[in-house]
Amino acid sequence: MKWENAPPVSDFLDIDKRHIWHPFTQHATERDPIVIARAKAASLFDEEGHEILDLISSWWTCIHGHAHPAIVETIAAQAATLEHVMFAGFTHPPAAKLAKALTDVLPGDLNRVFFSDNGSTAVEVAAKLAYQYHRNKGDTARSEFIAFEGGYHGDTLGAMSLGRGSSFFTLFEGLMCRVHPVPYAPTWDGDNAIEQREQDALKALDATLEAHGSKAAALVIEPLMQGAGGIRFCRPEFLRGVAQRARDAGLLVIFDEVATGFGRTGALFACEKAKLVPDVICLSKGLTAGALPMSVTVARDDVYDAFLSDTFDTALAHGHSFTANPLACAVALKSLALFDEENTLARVAAIEARHREQVGLLKQHPRAERPRAMGSMLAFEIAGSEGHYKTADGERLRDWYLNNGLNIRPLGPTVYLMPPYCITDDELTRAYAGLIEGLDTL
Repeated sequence: MKWENAPPVSDFLDIDKRHIWHPFTQHATERDPIVIARAKAASLFDEEGHEILDLISSWWTCIHGHAHPAIVETIAAQAATLEHVMFAGFTHPPAAKLAKALTDVLPGDLNRVFFSDNGSTAVEVAAKLAYQYHRNKGDTARSEFIAFEGGYHGDTLGAMSLGRGSSFFTLFEGLMCRVHPVPYAPTWDGDNAIEQREQDALKALDATLEAHGSKAAALVIEPLMQGAGGIRFCRPEFLRGVAQRARDAGLLVIFDEVATGFGRTGALFACEKAKLVPDVICLSKGLTAGALPMSVTVARDDVYDAFLSDTFDTALAHGHSFTANPLACAVALKSLALFDEENTLARVAAIEARHREQVGLLKQHPRAERPRAMGSMLAFEIAGSEGHYKTADGERLRDWYLNNGLNIRPLGPTVYLMPPYCITDDELTRAYAGLIEGLDTL
């Protein structure tokens, strides 16, 4: 499908190849990038006007779709009023309104909002916050962390440390803080061994807490779904067991909801679905509906209170030039309002119901293993394919999907869909048909 009056193909690709260094890219071997000229709802359009269904929401950000009219109007109105102001010593209505709106919908007493720029920095703030929290309370021994094998929390130094299970970061281990990785307990549809897997993982966590718990500041986990680790789901009861053990050992519990927040799991936040209130929660990606970069780290009241004293020594001395950017705050506030205005969670539930139909079909496909669905997410492994991030089968599928108008980007052997919530039933039907047809080519 092409959009009308498409502009001529430009020399942007040549400029890109001459000057741009892309993320997660080996430029010596990677195919040329596609120049995207515009986007609307669930669709991207290249310079020649060809449509590509954005079935991973542009790295899981554009929850309401591209160029949503309400988001566009909000940016324009805020830009004409206040585009930016430093956030030390100043505040502004968009930040105050957003902080109030977020704390109103977050569970428990998650009431203290620290603004930063992206998912990595949200986690970085959480790690620094946890470390200093214990120091402010007089416990200087807690300088380590516990995180999960297969976890991914971002690419800044502290976030990399917490995602030590990722092969991306092996090169940088000499720069990292001390983190103890423990086993995760992934599950899928028809998994009959999950209870034993959970018991084994919890026993390993118990052993780690016994050996290192007195020196650990916090446990960090992606609740219900490990993202870049392969869209790996866990059960709420496993998450509750993990959190209880960490708290019993005196650790703060940090939920990295950068990927799971804002409806992804079917609830507004995964912690709601799991019936848990973490001590700290990290949010980004869907926070601004993919329109502008921003993140928040939200702490419980008693965590915040540990930073209050008569001296600056106990303050959290951390910040960013664009902290609480008014444009991003206004957009995030509007994005949150859209959940009520457009009954968004009902649409996520409808997407999940259709995904579950596909799980049944994928169980019968000889090249699909471990199919699973939760909220807007559908995932499975390519049978017989091994590796991390890039595999021959995964790259073959990615190219086939792009050539057939589908932005589906496998994570190694894991193929997944995570579409914008605005995707239509017809577009989903087209996506499922292409998903299977591409799999058949293997």
